[in-house]
Amino acid sequence: MAISNATLAGLNRTRLLEMHYKMALLRRFEEKSAEEYTRGKIGGFMHLYIGQEAVGVGSISTLRPEDKVLSSYREHGQALMRGMEPGVVMAELFGKVTGCSKGKGGSMHMWSNELGLYGGNAIVAAQMPIAAGVALAEQYQESDAIVACFFGDGAVDEGAFHESLNLAAIWKLPIVYICENNQYSMGMAVEKAWAVDSLMPRAAAYNMPGQQADGMDVIAVYEAVKPAVERARSGGGPSLLEIKTYRFRGHSMTDPAYYRTREEEQKWRSSRDPIGIFEKKLLEHGIATQAEFDENDAKATQGWPRRLRSSRRIARSRSRTSSIRM
Repeated sequence: MAISNATLAGLNRTRLLEMHYKMALLRRFEEKSAEEYTRGKIGGFMHLYIGQEAVGVGSISTLRPEDKVLSSYREHGQALMRGMEPGVVMAELFGKVTGCSKGKGGSMHMWSNELGLYGGNAIVAAQMPIAAGVALAEQYQESDAIVACFFGDGAVDEGAFHESLNLAAIWKLPIVYICENNQYSMGMAVEKAWAVDSLMPRAAAYNMPGQQADGMDVIAVYEAVKPAVERARSGGGPSLLEIKTYRFRGHSMTDPAYYRTREEEQKWRSSRDPIGIFEKKLLEHGIATQAEFDENDAKATQGWPRRLRSSRRIARSRSRTSSIRM
């Protein structure tokens, strides 16, 4: 197959293939995390990003290194997209001192000052006022950095959501609010929880631009987030984006997801997988080949045996030490 020089959303072939690799990395990382959780090697709550990869990759691909990212507890994807090494993220899940939060935060508290990743916040909507404060600091220092604040549809029902958007609009803060609407919050369908059928009336209520995007299409996400980022960076103030997506797993690893049917889940997996949608688009435009997709997938799993052996040794050592102390 002849490779085309075509671009998508102004992105060249190199960047598009890098985005594909990142999506593959997020998927394979989360699958391995789930495997280790079921083996009892990872404790506490863990919320997987499987199915939502296009949101994290499409959004964060629009950011600069100096920009800041705040998220909810479903943030492994944001950490990896900001450039955190997979081994460092996995070490945090295993409770190792070599993790990004020295093993004390676990799945819900990924953090890196160097990468501008300020959580991982376990309390629903807690990141929203914090993100407003970070944006105020950037504005006060007259920097060019902006803040991307990720949250789920469940956070919309919290007072912190409304307070944060109101202040951000009043002060024209350099922030983009990105709702990852996976349609079920913790376990309730969004149409049963919201009095409106989208976030657009909420954006209008706080006098800021609002836009919806298909969260299963990484290019659609990129095209929606990019102008909002540029607006914030140029002093135009905040925006509210509703990215409609679907998590392929339950709310957390302990959630059997009885509130939705297996048929519904299978339909999304078979026809709306974000990686499959992106691969089809790249093939149709002649930008990439199946061999390159396979290469990216293989690259995404490289090094796992070594990293996991190290993590397990540490976990066993700590278990023996705890038993001796008891």
